[in-house]
Amino acid sequence: MKFALALFAPPHAPASRRALRFAEAVLAGGHEIVRLFFYQDGVHCASANLVSPQDEPNLSAEWLRFVEAHGLDGVVCIAAALRRGVLDAEEARRHGRASANLASGWQLSGLGQLHDAVQTADRLICFGGP
Repeated sequence: MKFALALFAPPHAPASRRALRFAEAVLAGGHEIVRLFFYQDGVHCASANLVSPQDEPNLSAEWLRFVEAHGLDGVVCIAAALRRGVLDAEEARRHGRASANLASGWQLSGLGQLHDAVQTADRLICFGGP
């Protein structure tokens, strides 16, 4: 089965951990993830500037390791990211900001990527949604 996953919650929220564990189980079960789409506060998972307390898991780092280890398509909604100050080098330059903070391994893109994933996948699973 092909899954598309959408994460709406920030990395410190329980929904982020549930989404990651679900994604791991999907792949362990022999299924496919066609795209991970980070939207609303979920875009913070892609920030290179997040620091987790020492006694808490670093879900941002875990998400990045997961995406890279499995060669997944990790897409961050550009509109939600800009609104929350998560910028790649091109957007930082375009908006006159001093630096970018989108971690490597992620890509900014629009909601069309989510629509495309929904058309390709058998199931869209959302975590932390409104």
